Amino acid sequence: MTSIIDDERFMRRCIQLARNGQQNAKPNPMVGAVIGLPPAPSKERESWRILGEGYHVRCGEGHAEVNAFASVRPEDEPLLKEATMYVSLEPCSHYGKTPPCADLIIKKGVRRVVVGCIDEFAEVQGRGIQKLRDAGIDVTVGVLEEECRALNRRFFTFHRLSRPYIILKWAQTANGFIDDNGQALAISTPFTKMLSHKLRSEEDAILVGRVTNEREHPQLTVREWCGPDPKRLIVDRTHPLNLESLHAHNIQSLIVEGGTKTLQSFLVQDLWDEIRVETNLGLTVSGGTRAPQLPGNAVVADKKDYDGNAIVVYHRSK
Repeated sequence: MTSIIDDERFMRRCIQLARNGQQNAKPNPMVGAVIGLPPAPSKERESWRILGEGYHVRCGEGHAEVNAFASVRPEDEPLLKEATMYVSLEPCSHYGKTPPCADLIIKKGVRRVVVGCIDEFAEVQGRGIQKLRDAGIDVTVGVLEEECRALNRRFFTFHRLSRPYIILKWAQTANGFIDDNGQALAISTPFTKMLSHKLRSEEDAILVGRVTNEREHPQLTVREWCGPDPKRLIVDRTHPLNLESLHAHNIQSLIVEGGTKTLQSFLVQDLWDEIRVETNLGLTVSGGTRAPQLPGNAVVADKKDYDGNAIVVYHRSK
């Protein structure tokens, strides 16, 4: 008999698989799928068997469910009628670049489907789940829902708010300055600089203001990591940020690394989803540009220390 422990275990595996599509699945969401065969009362099968696994590798190609079914050995196909399919995101129910995954699941005849979270994309939004239930399949929804939603928070924000997922990011001294009396200051360590470049490789675009660009000439590349460089954006009064344009160009995530005025302009408009602050705990200056003030609805989501520097990630309070 299936337990919530089993469901969570296999859903965690779905999330793990889904992350493999972080770069190439864009602009589609990351999705992982596992097909499991529950234990039988007989001695022949006392534990779970994994019949197939898959994830969405690349936009325009097979979805996670398609790849999971493709990995099932021909001799195991008859066992699908006893199997449970786990999928981190609701199976699609519409024709896009590929046929509906819900139709394939029905065709394969699996007994039960466990879904991590509902797909907020307008073409889905519960229709895939309803299609499965109408076909007589037992469907469980919401296993590790928060983790599954967090996996695709950029995708969901993009479609729900018609703008990118916005990450505000800055580094500061122990006494709260981002420079040394107006002069650029090395606050990050070589390791935390590498982590910043890793973050850049995972996001679609990066933005700084005119003053930062003219004073520091930042490259805004991923030279300390590997992967694609984010699209480089410079804003000022004559070239303001147009979120609608970013949405039209399928930019799902944006890092803002500008100076205090640029960062504060986003905070004042409440345009942020995540804030990352790196503090060099052993560095102080006599004066300079003050770091932005954290908004009242920012709560700590993660905190790590690296070689004397603390990196704190804030999310919005619920």
